[in-house]
Amino acid sequence: MKRTMLALAASMALAPNSWADSQFKLLVLAMPSKYHYEYIPIARDSLERLAKLHAFEFDWTNKTQSFDGDLSRYAAVVFMNTPGEELNPAQRQNFEAYMRAGGNAIVVHRAAITPPDNWPWYEKLVGRRVGVHPMLQTGVVTVADKGFPATYGLPERWIWSDEFYTTTNPYNIRINTVLGVDESSYDPRKIWPGQVSEPMGKDHPIAWHHQVEKGRVFVTTLGHNGEMYRDPQYLAHLMGGIYWAVTGKGAAPTPALR
Repeated sequence: MKRTMLALAASMALAPNSWADSQFKLLVLAMPSKYHYEYIPIARDSLERLAKLHAFEFDWTNKTQSFDGDLSRYAAVVFMNTPGEELNPAQRQNFEAYMRAGGNAIVVHRAAITPPDNWPWYEKLVGRRVGVHPMLQTGVVTVADKGFPATYGLPERWIWSDEFYTTTNPYNIRINTVLGVDESSYDPRKIWPGQVSEPMGKDHPIAWHHQVEKGRVFVTTLGHNGEMYRDPQYLAHLMGGIYWAVTGKGAAPTPALR
């Protein structure tokens, strides 16, 4: 009887750990820059809460040396407001090899901006080239793909304040648009003196996904300031993109054509 009770107590002590097994692990690169630094503690805290809620882990770093080692243990790499240009040539090659082997990536806001032709492979991974962009304004974000996980927590027309990046497609990359923005809801030409920003028209993607090498890539250009990383709808958008990039699951089936 005593042995039975001891075995039961041992199993109860071990059970919480087994129930809390991590589903996957992320590498998050978040380096402070001139315009993006205050978001770091907020985004990290919010990601910790998401990790506890959804049973995953992450390594948070502001050092590119994390790209020197074995990346295969990570289900995805998150470039959090930090573009790939920060990686040195050897680290770039290591990341490319990771994607060729089936790794995945999430690109957030400033991470989509990289100097033209500095690392063409990374520009292709992002899928679009970001040029100058209008000032932060309040506008209407529109859901382009309501069957994609990064839209599940959002209304079809969402009032949001951000820098709505304008982009070009010099490498003719096919992307799947997740969110767009209604340019009639803000001023696409409102920009700093000496710069010019032109509207993109009806086709103005601000979040998208596509396949790169053997991996999945989710890009959201939203997320300029720190308070955004406390917003439940923005975090649902980000988590939906992470979930899809890591698993490839969650997208609603496309209705059959008749």
